[in-house]
Amino acid sequence: QVQLVESGGGLVQAGGSLRLSCAASGRTFRNYNMGWFRQAPGKEREFVAAISWSGGRINYFDSVKGRFTISRDNAKNTVYLQMNGLKPEDTAVYYCAADSLAFRNVLYITTTRYEYWGQGTQVTVSS
Repeated sequence: QVQLVESGGGLVQAGGSLRLSCAASGRTFRNYNMGWFRQAPGKEREFVAAISWSGGRINYFDSVKGRFTISRDNAKNTVYLQMNGLKPEDTAVYYCAADSLAFRNVLYITTTRYEYWGQGTQVTVSS
């Protein structure tokens, strides 16, 4: 069974930074694409960023480009989301997710393509 555990959320002022981590266990982490999603109250869960199993391909939601950076350390079975220049509209519960298929060549941005999910970590940005 795959387990994903997020950490690093918190309360920050607008313009501040946070670094989210997602520790994975239960299968060969380095073989799977990973994604970050977020869900604000009353809204659908939305894509934030994704990184390929090799780390060579990355995709971002337009509203976070230039502010957020996704990365992974396969030796530590961990994926990160560095968030700079945070805005109040970034307030949400952030979830990491793991793709269901190893060595997939496509980076998906839809929730249905990700099989495993963490419990989420709250990020609150005050104005």
